[in-house]
Amino acid sequence: MDKKNLYISTIGCQMNVHDSEQMAALMEKEGYVCTDDVGQADLILLNTCSIREKAAQKVMSTLGRYRRLKTKKASLIIGVGGCVAQQLGERLLLKVPDLDLVFGTHNIHRLPEFISEIEKTGKKIVETSLSEKTPSLGILTPPRKSKVTAFVTIMQGCNNFCAYCVVPYLRGREESRPLEDILEEIAGLARSGVKEVTLLGQNVNSYGRSTKGATGFVELLSEIEKIEGIKRIRFTTSHPKDISDSLIEAFSQLGKLCKHIHLPVQSGSDRILSLMNRRYTKNDYLEKVEKLRRSCPEISISSDVIVGFPGETDGDFQETIDMMEEIRFDTLFSFKYSERQGTAALKMEGKVSEPLKKERLRILQSLQELHTLEKNKAMEGHIEQVLVEGFSKNCRSDVMGRTSTNKIVNFTGHGDLVGTIVPVRIKEAYLHSLRGEML
Repeated sequence: MDKKNLYISTIGCQMNVHDSEQMAALMEKEGYVCTDDVGQADLILLNTCSIREKAAQKVMSTLGRYRRLKTKKASLIIGVGGCVAQQLGERLLLKVPDLDLVFGTHNIHRLPEFISEIEKTGKKIVETSLSEKTPSLGILTPPRKSKVTAFVTIMQGCNNFCAYCVVPYLRGREESRPLEDILEEIAGLARSGVKEVTLLGQNVNSYGRSTKGATGFVELLSEIEKIEGIKRIRFTTSHPKDISDSLIEAFSQLGKLCKHIHLPVQSGSDRILSLMNRRYTKNDYLEKVEKLRRSCPEISISSDVIVGFPGETDGDFQETIDMMEEIRFDTLFSFKYSERQGTAALKMEGKVSEPLKKERLRILQSLQELHTLEKNKAMEGHIEQVLVEGFSKNCRSDVMGRTSTNKIVNFTGHGDLVGTIVPVRIKEAYLHSLRGEML
């Protein structure tokens, strides 16, 4: 089998990253070898995100660069997958005529079939059908050499229909993988040297709910806890309305469950939360945070916030700021509201101007930087257990790893430490990382 070069570019969340890993695994079986040099590629795959306009714009600009490569290599195949592909379908071919393949979120498993057909006939292919069952959920991705962490998809889709979000329309309704399949995959990862798994889903709290009599999310965590070789378990993402008392208690009861949760709040205003169709109030969220910190005092909490949602007043924005001051998140992912076709928010009145959205985002992010640095500074002098993931990007004499609370730590060390959990005293704290000394 002739070896061909595959270049994959990923835009979006951790689920998109894992989808790209699945694409690579499928195409490697067909004789393709992954390359970091797009100029050497025989096949380019762009895996896309459509949750915000900025991400969708990046897709078009990236494709513009790839089109120029095709003038130099006529045999080059360019394909687009993910949410932008799902959303635009045939229209994407009209926008970018040099594209060969557009495949949606439920059709990753058919990628080898599509590429083979294009290689034989030169025919352009568009496939964006959504199915009740998603075969790609079961595609196994062997870990890369020396990799000690891995993503594992436990479910796909969403039933929540938040007013700003296109995910339910592009990923379909909630579908959970069978418990046995997940455990088998993780056991295999453990045998290959993986020490930490991150469970992925649009709303992991809903795992198993769509299947009568199925195992729930906490039970899944308890079963993974038993797998020999796995040292740490993480998950993302959680919907606040669905986080249960049993999951909150799991942070103090399961020894392998990391002391970190990503819990998107989106706004501190009850009026805006209602318009967003989030189905919880600010007080509901605050109660969940209080329970989490009571169950696990050292837990770190990260969140998402959208500023400038239609109808957001200065008072609504101030409520978000006040909530941030009260909770003091460890980290925060914040964004300007972005109109997305097909969502309920598109028809709402009270649009916020771009300059005002930009200013609110600046204020919010400046405040969060203070909170993040405050949280990190509080760790100076403490001894943390760090899972070493590899060498530091900035210094080859340093290794880097993460604490259970998801803080990045750099310290002097050697390659033999990769995959081990070591005690590190935190010497200096910065905004995005910590500097430590191994004991």
